[in-house]
Amino acid sequence: MTDQLRLMAVHAHPDDESSKGAATMAKYVSEGVDVLVATCTGGERGSILNPKLQGDPYIEEHIHEVRAKEMDEAREILGVKQEWLGYVDSGLPEGDPLPPLPEGCFALQDVDEAAGNLVKLIREFKPHVITTYDENGGYPHPDHIMTHKISMVAFDAAGDPEKYPEAGEAWQPLKLYYNQGFNRPRTVALHEALLARGLESPYGEWLERWKTFVRAERTLTTYVPCADFFEIRDKALIAHRTQIDPDGGWFRVPMDIQKEVWPTEEYELAKSLVDTSLPEDDLFAGIRNN
Repeated sequence: MTDQLRLMAVHAHPDDESSKGAATMAKYVSEGVDVLVATCTGGERGSILNPKLQGDPYIEEHIHEVRAKEMDEAREILGVKQEWLGYVDSGLPEGDPLPPLPEGCFALQDVDEAAGNLVKLIREFKPHVITTYDENGGYPHPDHIMTHKISMVAFDAAGDPEKYPEAGEAWQPLKLYYNQGFNRPRTVALHEALLARGLESPYGEWLERWKTFVRAERTLTTYVPCADFFEIRDKALIAHRTQIDPDGGWFRVPMDIQKEVWPTEEYELAKSLVDTSLPEDDLFAGIRNN
């Protein structure tokens, strides 16, 4: 049945698909699953985070085109399809008090209207499974939170022929997951493994900051084994060169330790219209044989 299985990953910006669930997507592509990334914004207001590229006037002037080209390269590496929803990046407001969001940005759109564009894409692609962000956005970026909001509306509305009739024939996805790859158990396991081997860990400050967080731990329901695709994940992430320093913290854990200590990517099952048993090791559990 794998030639019939379809997975849609809804992300806020180009590069999010390569830092959240990329190895999972590459694994499913290798099995013949049809995978589509829906990217809500162009990432136009993202800072240039790679110090080697900061101050480049061409990149600063043409950031939209540069990030689109990076997305094309990452898409090819992962073997996925990709569509833009066409919204403008909201940026990450900083300061106290926070400044207002820019007029016309994604996070200020009407939720139901923006969800309609995602419904159209769902009805065209017909995914069985959708991945997105939790209500906190994974981290509280306005675009990540908005991505969550429209994903939840669209998941329920796509299968209702009375909702968004102009968006095509109804299609009901069967499962919806939240990406939870940045979780405490994984971080602690890698941190302790590095220290046990006498190596420096990049996670010490992360874990200290985690102690100050007030929100509850997420429930990890699904652990997808995908260690064989970690190299592809990293290659796709590096393709987003304005956002990722190849010499930075993302890549400080040796690959052999990653594969040995934590060979999965994690998800939280948020909605399911099929029977499944938790924990799972497959986003299509309960679907493959139905």
